[in-house]
This record gives sequence, C-alpha cells and structure tokens, in this order.
Amino acid sequence: MKTTILSIVMSLFTVLIFAQDKNKKMTFDVNGKCGMCKERIEEAALNVKGVKYASWDIPTHQLAVIIDERKTDPMKIKTALVAVGHDTKELKATEEAYESVHPCCRYREDNSDDGADH
Repeated sequence: MKTTILSIVMSLFTVLIFAQDKNKKMTFDVNGKCGMCKERIEEAALNVKGVKYASWDIPTHQLAVIIDERKTDPMKIKTALVAVGHDTKELKATEEAYESVHPCCRYREDNSDDGADH
C-alpha cells in the first residue's frame, strides 16, 4: 500500500515539474508609435497559436509575451508582427504591409511617440 501511494505521489510530482516548463516569458523590440499600434501588435501576437499573453509598451517599444514553447516560438510571433506592418530587430515588414497601417502609425518616417494623441 505504501509503495502504491509513493508511486502516485512521485507521478504527480513529475507531472507538475514538466507542466511548469511549457510556459516561457520573453520580451522583444517592436516598432510602433501609438495606442492603435499597441492594439494591432497585441492582437497579432495573441493570434499566434501558443501565445497566452501579450502586452506592448508604447514608450519602450517592448512586447512582453508568455508563450507555450510546445506550440510556438519567437520567430512565429515576429512573423505575425511584420505581417501587420511592424518591424522587429530581426525582421522588417514589407513595404506593402507597412503602408497598410494608419498614416499616424508610420514610425519609419517619424520616430516620435504619439501615444498620448491616440
């Protein structure tokens, strides 16, 4: 009986240890300027399967995410971001994707922070 209980406890302990390893917090730079950019960036990140949390900070241009590493990786997120017109350090949005963002969100020409305006 003690052996059975000990086996069950050890099995549960092992499952808990492995369950904690699946989520990873990370941050990376994403270019943008305002609240509309924030919504677009966060929505693009959250639409990637495996992204559980996304928050982009306007002043620092840092996107904080929590991902399930079994389902996604940073490059998939960055690919989704450039598809909606926002550059990262590793990937640049195509001219077509960049031109699709609202004119006030065009950060390449004017790198000012318009967060208070939108």
